[in-house]
This record gives sequence, C-alpha cells and structure tokens, in this order.
Amino acid sequence: MNAVEMVVIGVLFAAGSYLLMERSLTRIALGAGVIGNGINVLIIATGSRPGEAPILGRADELVDPMPQALVLTAIVIGFGLLSFLLALAWRNWTISENDEVEDDLEDRLIARRDDDARTSAGSSNERNAS
Repeated sequence: MNAVEMVVIGVLFAAGSYLLMERSLTRIALGAGVIGNGINVLIIATGSRPGEAPILGRADELVDPMPQALVLTAIVIGFGLLSFLLALAWRNWTISENDEVEDDLEDRLIARRDDDARTSAGSSNERNAS
C-alpha cells in the first residue's frame, strides 16, 4: 500500500466520521456511505497485489479474488443501507419539514435522574464527612 492510498483511506474515514457526528439525517446517511467506501478502499488496498486474473491456463502471478468479491458484496449491502437511511430522512422531512435528529425524551429523563442521584450522593457524602 502506498502513501496516496493511505491518505485517501484516512480522508474517507475522517470525512465519514465528521458527517456521522452531525444531527442531520442526510449527513448521517452520507457519512455512513463515505465510511463504507473507505472500508472498501482499505480492503482492496491491503487485500491483494497486482497480477493476472485467476483464469485456467495462466500460471503467472495470480491474484486472490476474495478481496474483490468481498468489496462487491459490501458495495451492494452499503447501497441498500444508504437507500434505507435516505428513505428514513425523506420520510422525516415530509412529516416534520426538517431532518434533524432530536433528543429523546427518555434519554433526558435518564440523564436527569443520574444528575439527581449524583447530587444527592454528593450532598450525603458532605454530611458524612462533617
């Protein structure tokens, strides 16, 4: 693997990670697609070396076809996942006219309970120390 491939893989992973951390469903879907492409490039770059296709009658440097088969399968699965995520984003857009991920009410209640438990434990520790 040469330096250009490593830089491309790093940029794809960095851009995909950045997009996944956004609150917009469209950007989250695009981030998942970009990371999927980064993984595919990584598999191809590390999976085999240049050579001849493994066809009968050729005995030169043959290439293992398994990384290419894995990437082809990953492309199909990634396309299905991306289509599903974009359909969810479209559905959310048509219902509420925005595609931002909102905080879940249950998450807020759990966080509030944890904060209350910490403050009550902290105040009881202060009383015990005095």
